[in-house]
Amino acid sequence: MKPGKHDKNSGLVYSTEFGKMCPVCSHLSAQCICKKLQAPPSSDGVVRVWRETKGRKGKGVCVIKGVPLSVEDLKALGKRLKTHCGTGGTVKDGVIEIQGDHRDTLIELLKKEGWTVKRAGG
Repeated sequence: MKPGKHDKNSGLVYSTEFGKMCPVCSHLSAQCICKKLQAPPSSDGVVRVWRETKGRKGKGVCVIKGVPLSVEDLKALGKRLKTHCGTGGTVKDGVIEIQGDHRDTLIELLKKEGWTVKRAGG
């Protein structure tokens, strides 16, 4: 393979001297420039909120999708929503997941922040 070209399965991922490394840009994970360069996911301008139990052994989560923010801003929004609902959750692949059924609360909070919000999935 030519220098400068990266295969998804190549690159340094951990160094005993520095710790976790990004395999794409070869910086420390905390200083990775790849995440900052990623564009926000494309969206139609509508934030959708729905409840999902698939693959969670019957435990429900509220899924929020369509928020056109950067990765850091999306994590900050997820943290604010989790704090207000008093529950846990995560941000993965441009989607915010909040544990439990808090759809009404989340819709109101997102509307207060100025987003166009729809309740999806029934």
